[in-house]
Amino acid sequence: VRWMMYWIVFALFMAAETFTDLLLSWFPFYYEVKMAFVVWLLSPYTRGASLLYRRFVHPTLARREKDIDAFLARAQERSYEAALRFGKRSLSLAATAAVQAATKSQDVLAGRLRSFSMQDLHSLPDQG
Repeated sequence: VRWMMYWIVFALFMAAETFTDLLLSWFPFYYEVKMAFVVWLLSPYTRGASLLYRRFVHPTLARREKDIDAFLARAQERSYEAALRFGKRSLSLAATAAVQAATKSQDVLAGRLRSFSMQDLHSLPDQG
């Protein structure tokens, strides 16, 4: 559970860092403070990630649990529908490609057979 709390808090920190780097990176000791913060999150003595998770993340997730569950259910339905659409489209493209390949190979095969039969006719001695 401790590692789960750490990785959730760290992921939120990394998402926020994308924006803070643009705005605050010119401050003196910015990167050192960032590194100290990550050490504070990870340290088993300070348990910074557990503290932040229990104070901020968990209450927020608990308040929005129904919204999150509804979003996940909608996402699951949409992903199922998208997978079905993708599967149908893939099968349709594969069938079209197979038909086109068969048609082209049939034309090539017919041309080859025609050329072989013409050579065979020319190679026969005249028996007239």
